[in-house]
Amino acid sequence: MHNLQIFLDIATEAALAAGAVLQNYLGKVEDDITEKGRSGDLVTIADKASEAVILEYLDRHFPHHAILSEESGKLGNQDNEFLWAIDPLDGTTNFAHQYPFFAVSIGLLINGEPQVGVIYDPSHQELFRAAEGLGASCNRRPIHVSRTSELSKSLLVTGFAYDRRETPDNNYAEFCHFTHLTQGVRRSGAAAIDLAHVACGRIDGYWERGISPWDIVAGVIILKEAGGTVTAYDGKPLEIASGRILATNGYLHKSLSEELGRVNPLSSWSK
Repeated sequence: MHNLQIFLDIATEAALAAGAVLQNYLGKVEDDITEKGRSGDLVTIADKASEAVILEYLDRHFPHHAILSEESGKLGNQDNEFLWAIDPLDGTTNFAHQYPFFAVSIGLLINGEPQVGVIYDPSHQELFRAAEGLGASCNRRPIHVSRTSELSKSLLVTGFAYDRRETPDNNYAEFCHFTHLTQGVRRSGAAAIDLAHVACGRIDGYWERGISPWDIVAGVIILKEAGGTVTAYDGKPLEIASGRILATNGYLHKSLSEELGRVNPLSSWSK
């Protein structure tokens, strides 16, 4: 049996160190912002500096583990039993505008399953952590999902992919649909924070498309350990690489999944 507590503690150290790097760069990256091939998909010197810190920690403690990171991509044998999924700066656009919703996200897949997760929000000094069987916490205090069981009383959160301008599969229709059915739908611009906020009961449900494994691995295990439910849109088991996720407090999961299946594609609305 693996010592998940050790993995969790090292990931925590790395996330806190990377968060300090981000805070040091905040407001100082105006001249070093570029796009990664898609309009709006930004990268800054802060992303790279944060990633360097995390990679150094993981290489020092787990040199034989594989890594999948937003900036460096695939490092090591991706078929390794241990695969770290890293987003050194989730919410780069927010960060570039000094909008205080961004985070460091470090998750560990063991044999393809999320087992360890750390999300650090340096702007609000909130550290979310979990490992399978060890529970979930925020700043070392246990957290749990909300008990909201009716869509009409719920608050949801979602996001929009970078290719939303080019594809009709862009989440706009779902956003409008749920805005009418709930007390509101928010968009933070950072998937890791969205999942963490569902885990601690601030948000009742989250769905998104066009996301990458490094966006969600940490948040998935944190939410599960907080009592939440994570699946594909249709309720089937989540495929980390699918780009789609439905995450809720559990009480709303069936109704959210059913409503997602009822939404007509945006391309059909004019008809």
